[in-house]
Amino acid sequence: METTMRKLKLQVQMTVDGFISGPNGEMDWLTFNWDDALKNYVTALTEPVDCIVLGRKLAQGFIPHWAANPQEEGATKINGTKKVVFTKTLDESDWANTILAKGDLADEINKLKHEGGQDIIVYGGGTFVSALIKQGLIDEFHLFINPVAICNGMPIFRELDTKQGLTLIKATSFSCGLTVLHYEPKRS
Repeated sequence: METTMRKLKLQVQMTVDGFISGPNGEMDWLTFNWDDALKNYVTALTEPVDCIVLGRKLAQGFIPHWAANPQEEGATKINGTKKVVFTKTLDESDWANTILAKGDLADEINKLKHEGGQDIIVYGGGTFVSALIKQGLIDEFHLFINPVAICNGMPIFRELDTKQGLTLIKATSFSCGLTVLHYEPKRS
C-alpha cells in the first residue's frame, strides 16, 4: 500500500514587485485589515497542517511572539502545532513543541515529508525559503500579494540558478486588497 507524502506549503506575504520584506526587514507595507474570506482561506490552508518549519532567524521572533500572544487569531493553531527549526548554530530549543533540525536541508525536509501525518507549512524567513525553493522542496506556493510596490527588498526567488516552472492552481482576490496566488511547481 503506497503512502501519500506530506506536502510542504509556503504561505508568504509579498509585495506586487516580489519582495517579502524591505531591505532592512521592514514589514510596514503589510495589509492587516484582512476580510473574513481571507481569514477563511488561511483556516482552510492550515487546517490539514500538523508541522511548521522555520529557519532559526524567523523562529527567534515568530515562536516567542505567538507564545506571548495566545489571544491573537491563529495563535492556538500555531502554538499547538509541532515546529521544526532549521539551524546550524542552536544546540537546544527553549521553545515548547519545537525540535531542531541540524542536518542537510533536503534530507531533513524529505524525512519530514515521508513521516506519517498531515501537511507541513513554512511562513518565511527569506534565506530559508529561498533555499527551499532552490532545492525544489516546496509543493504548494500560496503567495499573499499585498497591493503595494516597495522597489527594493528581500526576494525569495533570488537563489534560483535555473528556471522553475509553476502552474497556477487558483488566483483569489479579496476585498481587503490582497490577492492570493496558489501555484504548484511543474515537475518532470
